[in-house]
Amino acid sequence: MVLPDGSQREFPAGATPYDVALSISPRLAAAAVAARVRTLGRPPAPASATAVDPDRDQESSMYAAGDGADRLVDLKAPLTEDAALQILTEKDPESLRILRHSAAHVLATAVLELYPETKLGHGPPTDSGFFYDFYRPTPFTPEDLAAIEARMTEVIRRREPFVREWRPREEGLRRFHQDGDFMKAHFIERFTRPGEEISLYRNGGFVDFCRGPHVPDTGWIRACKVTSLAGAYWLGDEKNPQLQRIYGTAFFSSKEMEQHFARLEEAHRRDHRLLGKQLDLFSIQDLAGAGLIFWHPKGATVRRIMEDWMRDECVRRGYSLVYTPHVARVNLWQTSGHEGFYSQNMFTPMELDDADYRMKPMNCPFHILIYRNAPRSYRDLPVRYAELGNVYRYERSGTMHGLLRVRGFTQDDAHIFCTPAQIEDEVVACIDFAQAVLSTFGFKEFQVELSTWEAGDRKNYAGSDENWTLAVQSLENALRRKRIAYRTIRGEAAFYGPKIDIKLVDVLGRLWQLSTVQFDFNLPERFDLEYVGEDGQRHRPVMAHRALFGSVERFFGVLIEHYAGAFPFWLAPVQAGIVPIAERHLPYARQIESRLLAAGLRVEVDARNEKMNAKIRDFTLQKLPFILVAGDKESEAGAVSVRVRGKGDQGAQPIEAFLDRARGLIQSKGIEL
Repeated sequence: MVLPDGSQREFPAGATPYDVALSISPRLAAAAVAARVRTLGRPPAPASATAVDPDRDQESSMYAAGDGADRLVDLKAPLTEDAALQILTEKDPESLRILRHSAAHVLATAVLELYPETKLGHGPPTDSGFFYDFYRPTPFTPEDLAAIEARMTEVIRRREPFVREWRPREEGLRRFHQDGDFMKAHFIERFTRPGEEISLYRNGGFVDFCRGPHVPDTGWIRACKVTSLAGAYWLGDEKNPQLQRIYGTAFFSSKEMEQHFARLEEAHRRDHRLLGKQLDLFSIQDLAGAGLIFWHPKGATVRRIMEDWMRDECVRRGYSLVYTPHVARVNLWQTSGHEGFYSQNMFTPMELDDADYRMKPMNCPFHILIYRNAPRSYRDLPVRYAELGNVYRYERSGTMHGLLRVRGFTQDDAHIFCTPAQIEDEVVACIDFAQAVLSTFGFKEFQVELSTWEAGDRKNYAGSDENWTLAVQSLENALRRKRIAYRTIRGEAAFYGPKIDIKLVDVLGRLWQLSTVQFDFNLPERFDLEYVGEDGQRHRPVMAHRALFGSVERFFGVLIEHYAGAFPFWLAPVQAGIVPIAERHLPYARQIESRLLAAGLRVEVDARNEKMNAKIRDFTLQKLPFILVAGDKESEAGAVSVRVRGKGDQGAQPIEAFLDRARGLIQSKGIEL
């Protein structure tokens, strides 16, 4: 057995990770949660194969065999091969997910003890806790949830061991079918083969089809809470039975759970939907339809600033700006392949007098048509087209979420046509651009994922093996040149090529998927794109897609939550509010307004017949960076009394001094005032 420090120890076949931990230290054995095992002599699995990601095939992560060279196992799992072994404790990130998966089993235990007629779906861990899907004709009530949480506490106090058992597949199927557990039977049929044994986990009288691993016993779940109830369709299909999804969270300590709920409270305070209404930034109108955004004047101001910055940067970096239609004939989407690979995410066709049309879900085929409109030489390449284009995608009702998931949005889309020899440099330039976006808008941290294909899944991917090898290597080389750490995710590539996803980290430590750079060898082939090379022969260009905001709507929603609506000065829809102390000071306030407007600032005067403190309070609630108070002393001195957001009254200063400060903040795009 090879340990993390490189030392080696011998153990008899069948020894367990707990035995290894105990031989090292009784304290380590007492703290052990589970273990990571890598069988020697076999290459480690890619990161994507061993990492549990709640957004990617939760079912597969719970039920697939999980017997690769690199795997997580219970402390009682017998070790039968030479292996590298790491004992996991509460300090290891994987341990919290294992705890939460175990808590999901405790939730299911409590539900079946209280409501035995319930049928089980699945219960994966998530980034913030866990959930379990149940089928029960009678809806759960708030009182039921309270009873379930109380019963979970009982199950935890019973300290029931999690015991892995193996049963013949046919026996398991027969039992679940007899009990009417149609969902568990489905998972067995999907993830196991005839003649195999299936993995079951038992705690007390509860048995679940699961590959694990789990904590040693239910008593390890020292802090647990049921948080909410939602609906979910079986297999995500609205034609299937509707399930009830109970959410919860679990931690190794009450202190950690208290910190978690404090973060949730802060996240609620920053919720862009609440702030959007409070600050009058945007709305979604029921009469118009779900997932369609109405930008109000203040929100539209921020959007204009964002888009103007992006367009200027595109031009500076060698892009040509284009505009394209919102709809196209179905024939175009058939040629591009979207009709076959992406039609479930597109709006249904519109039958017109000359053909069927679809609203565009993306801009790439339109940019291709512009490229194809004229002959191209190698001297013309690379060609870079950029567009802030409106696109429309069908999101199912119930899945929309404010600005973050919508049916109509604006992509800062760009497509680069180049030679194979140029693609790596172009990807590097796209990564540079993405980093500039994040830093300019105040995001200091990000994480990167490289999504590749599954070579055995040909039905979901276009292109040859050679094309995929070239594409993946180009993206890998670009990331290495930038010295950016990244995680490889197999099976998450677009159908036309691999991609780099850059996830920003906001002020609360949350990850947001926004920027992406994608390699595409498929569409140039489908549209028969060409350029004439130095040899005078016709060649096929390769193509890169890139979006850096991702969508203007989503990026704006993230900005709202990141800054809690208190935008940096250069982005703020209203940069300064002017408060005349009394009605006689209104003419001077108007003079200040004119001077600041002439300097290009965005200002408002509160001319209401209200007390000064009421005006200051209202501007403060609107989170304005500066409030400028004008009274007798200020008008006599040609000055303003300056109140700074979060810092209070800073005293009087000449108007020109304030203007100098404002110009500096705009030029530097500073975050602090």
